[in-house]
Amino acid sequence: MPEFENAGYRRLFGGDGLTFGTGFPLTGANRSRPDVDEELRLAQRAESLGFDALWCRDVPTYWPKFGDAGQTFDPWTWLSQVAAVTDEIALGTASIVLSLRHPLHVAKAAASVDRLSSGRLVLGVATGDRDPEFPAFGVDPEDRGALFRDAIEVLRAVWREDAPELETRWGRLEGDLKIVPKPTTEALPLLPTGHARQDLEWIADRGDGWLFYHLPESTLESFLADWRDLAGEKPFCMAMGVEFADDPDADPTPIHQGMRAGSEWFREYFRDLRDLGVDHVIVNLATEDRERALETFEAEILAELP
Repeated sequence: MPEFENAGYRRLFGGDGLTFGTGFPLTGANRSRPDVDEELRLAQRAESLGFDALWCRDVPTYWPKFGDAGQTFDPWTWLSQVAAVTDEIALGTASIVLSLRHPLHVAKAAASVDRLSSGRLVLGVATGDRDPEFPAFGVDPEDRGALFRDAIEVLRAVWREDAPELETRWGRLEGDLKIVPKPTTEALPLLPTGHARQDLEWIADRGDGWLFYHLPESTLESFLADWRDLAGEKPFCMAMGVEFADDPDADPTPIHQGMRAGSEWFREYFRDLRDLGVDHVIVNLATEDRERALETFEAEILAELP
């Protein structure tokens, strides 16, 4: 655990077991603006059921070909709203597109949400994957990796130091310029997503954990072995789609970035993830009745995997 762990990081990674979060939009309305009241009600329901985190995505522009607007609302504005109606559940970004957002803006917005939520913010960070966004923001997609590395350097500097002096591709910091507020701890936890156009050694050294996608178990086992060799006990997180079959004994079948199966299979699967060393799973519940899916996950998984 890093010295600057905040309340959100402790909630996800402070114990020995596997923790679970779920992602917005909880109503499943990811191509148009979701019902705000229903989203917030389901956020409260997820917290009451024992989920450890609520994750939102950063989708700067909606590209219909990609078919996903996330929760539609800007992640900082949205998480501030979610913070106001929840108490202890961690609030995560999966993930802020650092190559398209100036790190000084990110530093101030993230620290603000962290303060307003009493230290519950955990930041997944990424380089972006929607092709038309890069010319729209005047960013050469080939520069994504370098911009990402520099953004991490800027974020850590302005959170930890009062008035740092620093020059990167994003600009020059000098004089008495300060970013306020500061986060609740020395810095905020940063989880690179995917490979973020970096090698694994860089992610292990500079990240506070690693956020990846659903993988076949044999591939996941290899990834985890490489991660532990380089990063030690830094956490490994993954996101996956979960759809419960009506038959609790149903065998698994693939869905988009996840699996459809009976509850018996999912219990054994998550036990295996825990034993392999996965620390946190973001479950995207693939069903129209999301409240029932949350309740089913609590009864079949959370209650069975302390």
